[in-house]
Amino acid sequence: MDSVERMDLIVARLREEGEVTVVELAETTGHSEMTVRRDLDHLAGQGVLRRVRGGAVSLLPRGQEPPYAIRERQAPDAKRRIAEAVGELIGDGQAVLLDSGTTTLQVARELAERHITVMPLSLQVAQVLSDGRTARLLMAGGEVRVGELSLIGPLAEASLNAVRFDTAVLGCCGLSVAEGVTAYDLGDVAIKRAAMRSARRVVLAADSTKLAQVAMGYVCPVGDIDVLVTDTDAPDEAVAAISAAGVVVQCV
Repeated sequence: MDSVERMDLIVARLREEGEVTVVELAETTGHSEMTVRRDLDHLAGQGVLRRVRGGAVSLLPRGQEPPYAIRERQAPDAKRRIAEAVGELIGDGQAVLLDSGTTTLQVARELAERHITVMPLSLQVAQVLSDGRTARLLMAGGEVRVGELSLIGPLAEASLNAVRFDTAVLGCCGLSVAEGVTAYDLGDVAIKRAAMRSARRVVLAADSTKLAQVAMGYVCPVGDIDVLVTDTDAPDEAVAAISAAGVVVQCV
């Protein structure tokens, strides 16, 4: 188990139980207590937990998404495959709206050298796109969310209302036929809805873990999505249900 897997396990335990011990984690991961302590110290520096004698307690609020730096490390191979598949859906010359999030950041890396016009909804995505030499970059206005560096608020919505896109590539925090597409931040919900209104086609890029999650903010019913690109770990029942709702599902 490498460091990314260990810290993912620690975060998962914290979300489930609220606290962890060094001894338990050392036994579970097969690594030394010294290694586990270094992992805990690293996560404490990111605001995920507070160190206590013999272990740590969670600082992750219930019902809120983990910090961006934690999510960026999760399912990296799946996100790269998803990004490649999304890139194949985008034709040269298209106008593309690119959502915030760790999966769409990978999509930005796929699109940075393409002959397209892109409006990103986060500063991280904008930075990746600006490093390319061929994509035309349009910037939305709006308030920048601390930590996420995504764009939200009336100015961002006004920017989306003023433009029409061939494709909107969105991320999400949760996805199911019963609960629809969901997100944790209500400001992000409003931006996703505005993005969908401004695009002829909506592509949702979401790794398989999102199919087991439900966040507080309701974005739309699943049937409002045109294409879902996810990974091969997505449960067959969930994929079948989403397909039955009229969504084209690609598992890569």
